Amino acid sequence: MANLAKLEFAALNLSGNNYLPWLLDMKIHLNAMGLGDTIVEGNSASAQDQAKAIMIIRRHIQEELKNEYLTIENPFVLWTNLKDRYDHQKSIVLPKAQYDWMHLRFQDFKSVSDYNSAMFKIVSRLKLCGEEVSEEAMIEKTLSTFHATHLLLQQMYRLKGFTKHPELMTHLLVAQQNNELLMQNHNTRPTGSAPFPEANGTSFQNQEHSGGRGRGRGRSRGRGRGGRD
Repeated sequence: MANLAKLEFAALNLSGNNYLPWLLDMKIHLNAMGLGDTIVEGNSASAQDQAKAIMIIRRHIQEELKNEYLTIENPFVLWTNLKDRYDHQKSIVLPKAQYDWMHLRFQDFKSVSDYNSAMFKIVSRLKLCGEEVSEEAMIEKTLSTFHATHLLLQQMYRLKGFTKHPELMTHLLVAQQNNELLMQNHNTRPTGSAPFPEANGTSFQNQEHSGGRGRGRGRSRGRGRGGRD
């Protein structure tokens, strides 16, 4: 457990279902350590660099998996073996990611942040499988999946000519915030109604309780005097 706490990212598991993100993390980490060449075919890395690289790779694969490759000392050979074993994950992840992208709709989410998070998870999976998603494609996906009742809003955002998806998201977040405030104001005080000061409301309630009882007693005394007259 102490060794696991030192890992820079999640270890590759035996099933290989986290192979694609592990592959990217490992490439980045080896490059950061100046050891990226050790996993390239035909490299001329020194024996010391190869030893460092193999230690890093072995530390980031689960114990059961590591035991299967105990005798491999060359990082490129281990890298290639793992690739041959798990690279088929792309054929599993890619169709699901493509399906999710095809059916992603802005109108199906309760908030802009939820939609944005879902979109980038899908885009990340597509990129891991080698499919790039352009800024234009993300903008078009967002605008074209507005609810039909927001057609004018969709056209308004198209006219702004966004070239970066984050810019569109920023405008949508601001619009959502303003709409939430409008809804809160409407629920607090419906359109056309006047604000009712809290102090006056309290005074009115006090009169209702005390004055109401007083008027009741007054009418009773009046009737009593009328009876005596």
